[in-house]
Amino acid sequence: MNTEPTTSPGGPIAYVDDEKYIRDAVRQLLELHDYTVETFDSAEKVLPKLAPEWPGILISDINMPGMDGLALTEHTLKIDRGLPVILLTGHGDISMAVNAIRNGAYDFIEKPFDNEHLLEVVRRALEKRHLTLENRKLKAEVENFAAPGPRILGNTPAIRQMRELIHRVLDTPADILLFGDTGTGKDLVARYLHDHSARRDKNFVAINCGALPESIIESELFGYEAGAFTGADKRRIGKFEYANGGTLFLDEIESMPLTLQVKLLRVLEERQVERLGSNQQISLDIRVIAATKEDLLALSDSGKFRRDLYYRLNLVTIPIPPLRERREDIPLLFQHFAVVASARHHRELIPLNAESMARLKSQEWPGNVRELRNLAERYVLLGAGALNSGASPTDSQEDLHGQQTLQERVELFECSVIEEALRRHRGSIKDSMVSLGLPRKTLYDKMKKYGLERRDFVSDPRE
Repeated sequence: MNTEPTTSPGGPIAYVDDEKYIRDAVRQLLELHDYTVETFDSAEKVLPKLAPEWPGILISDINMPGMDGLALTEHTLKIDRGLPVILLTGHGDISMAVNAIRNGAYDFIEKPFDNEHLLEVVRRALEKRHLTLENRKLKAEVENFAAPGPRILGNTPAIRQMRELIHRVLDTPADILLFGDTGTGKDLVARYLHDHSARRDKNFVAINCGALPESIIESELFGYEAGAFTGADKRRIGKFEYANGGTLFLDEIESMPLTLQVKLLRVLEERQVERLGSNQQISLDIRVIAATKEDLLALSDSGKFRRDLYYRLNLVTIPIPPLRERREDIPLLFQHFAVVASARHHRELIPLNAESMARLKSQEWPGNVRELRNLAERYVLLGAGALNSGASPTDSQEDLHGQQTLQERVELFECSVIEEALRRHRGSIKDSMVSLGLPRKTLYDKMKKYGLERRDFVSDPRE
């Protein structure tokens, strides 16, 4: 028996055969092609090795003393239906092997077998295993966030740091400023802050400062008494008062008129509000969350935003990273949005293959998470063709390419092709060289140019 294998770009593979010289020959063949192999002389010895999270495949002879290959296949598929089993058969065993495939085995190879055929079947089986575990991982991560209320999905350092900062200020009384590009999810973060805080049982009130006409935004925020102005025939509770005890979310705060910013500053400092047409001060217990995609300090320097309001809001600022800074979260986010869309539209969800997912990760995503969500919904509705339909209605892929030089576009394509090859071959330099038709030194030079590290493609799918 070989030593315990470690995860590698070509494995692990468990091979079972009661004849030692065949075990040694097959092991040597596979190891010469960068596969990690562990051999066993009986089916009973390999069974403890197999588990749903094991990232390898099983190759077994059919005719063996004790538990034969067919019984081993049956036991293996009970452990994990998605674990590929390749059976080696003599001529008289073919009908049995076909029945085994009908019952879930991956493939069979007739003895004496062609080495290239065995290697091709092994390659496909390992790729299938990798995709199976990757999809399970994504599904499990989505389910981990299946609790009611908004979820902030992602595991990259940028998103983990953001979540850590959010949880540090969840139940503090401090007002919060959210800063992020369009489509990064500022409204989601605001809702998360409210729903996971002690204010969750009170109102969450959202108002888009850029969507309301200047003539009515003051009455919307502060409310008014009957007769306060023409048309005010009855009292109206404003957003501040309605959010009392809870959270008021002011999106696009940079769009708020300067005259109203003065009154907002007074409310933030005094925690009191006065309806239009009234002299009565109403005490407030609210948290204000403001959001912007603009540099408020720069706006204040140019006189377009009050500096004192900026400093009042800047007590706790939570930066929201753009999607281009958290590319490793794209598979999880896409899976989540696709699952939601498939449930809403009653459509079957077909998982993306590795090549398509690699293309998604290589895009720039100017529309950020909102753009990815829309693409996932189009994919569920229209199929794989939707992935090539453009970046977004407002910023198509054609427009994006139009902003790049020919050299930049060629380099982006070259980088994505090399990255896809490394991912497909689990970091094997040899296999990637062959598939790309490149000499070893050229491949290494290009990997260095694009900042690609082999170790980034050989990680255990369970991690």
